[in-house]
Amino acid sequence: MQEHYDVVIIGAGPAGLSFARSLADLPLNVAIIERSSRATLANPPEDGREIALTHQSVEIMKACGAWQRLPDKDISPIEAAKVFDGESSYSLNFDNTTEALSALGYLVPNHQIRKAYYEELISHSQIEVLTETVVETITSDNNSGQITLNNGTRLTAELIIAADTRFSEMRRQMGLSASLKDFSRSAIVCRMVHEKPHNQTAFECFHYGRTTAILPMNGNRSSIVVTVNSREAQHYAEMSDTAFNQNIEQKLGGLLGEMALLGKRHTYPLVAVHAHQFIGRRFALIGDAAVGMHPVTAHGFNLGLKGQATLAKLIAHALADGEAIANEALLKQYESEMMTTTRILYHGTNVVVGLFTNETLAAKVARKATLRLANNITPLKQLITQSLTEKALDKAGPLHTLKNYLPPLPVGLPTDTLKLRLENSPLAKYNPTRFFRSY
Repeated sequence: MQEHYDVVIIGAGPAGLSFARSLADLPLNVAIIERSSRATLANPPEDGREIALTHQSVEIMKACGAWQRLPDKDISPIEAAKVFDGESSYSLNFDNTTEALSALGYLVPNHQIRKAYYEELISHSQIEVLTETVVETITSDNNSGQITLNNGTRLTAELIIAADTRFSEMRRQMGLSASLKDFSRSAIVCRMVHEKPHNQTAFECFHYGRTTAILPMNGNRSSIVVTVNSREAQHYAEMSDTAFNQNIEQKLGGLLGEMALLGKRHTYPLVAVHAHQFIGRRFALIGDAAVGMHPVTAHGFNLGLKGQATLAKLIAHALADGEAIANEALLKQYESEMMTTTRILYHGTNVVVGLFTNETLAAKVARKATLRLANNITPLKQLITQSLTEKALDKAGPLHTLKNYLPPLPVGLPTDTLKLRLENSPLAKYNPTRFFRSY
């Protein structure tokens, strides 16, 4: 282990691992600091979470070789989606034929994504992974970032990246504040096998008092997500398998026939977080440390991949121009780009959650009206599909006008000078999903 690195990444979750892989083709010495063991990184335990990847995320993973390492049996296309409200049979429908897509998205187990990125990463000698290690303190000055580890070792770096969960201790130590929204709800996630086929269709059932989501896996299997008030979560987690199976069957009205648990149930409290600043001096947040989303719109993981690719792109530009990789203008450009994107999705998702978990009569009427409007107004439906699939997000559209209705950005984010320089540079056409290729 050396004492100085170009980049130190704290946290070897999907965001940290993917960012390290994005830097692996650049002339940089990178360290990842992770509290879990090397054996756990190499073979992460199944945690019940299935990630709905957008087309943009798939392209990012393909470009670096991580996608190719995923087992084919664990990649399940989502070809359609239906949203129900209450006990009504009326649904808001999305499918891949209308938008001329091979699929709306792809469902992949979280632990397989982590494993694929780690396998892809360890072949690069300039990336050092420090396992069973915890960062005790973090500071920075004009010359470097400084880290003290739990074993007393001190490291310095040109740039420090925090990817240490939505409850980031590194974010707190660096003085970056965040808004936290506790939904007072918990998700019970599991896998189930069922009698009837799902036809690669995802179902989101907003019952009154709880939500049940069905995400299609390959074969007659699905990932089930039951969201209830946190005071009820233990009851669902401790139900007998037979009782739980019958409960899901009943709530779905026999949609998938007889159902049976596959493996264990996992419980996760639902808390959303959005940092007010994504950067500090020689410091940046990525992944859940920057933005932790409610899972209802499946944007959280995809935002993390997009954020790390955005920062890696700017670092590549800086290296090409002979500039410092932690210069203030670069970090502000990253913050500006990601702040606008994430705030739209974060606040929009929280509005959706608020509406569809509100049990008042007015809210129930609004919920049903929302589904019908979205189903019958073609531009609105296309906008929602575009947001969910990330197939054409670079095109100008109504989504971008939403930023005019959000709270003001932190002072000092616009960096027009750097944007102009990047647009005029030889790398103006640079696309991170093409640049970070696998050798």
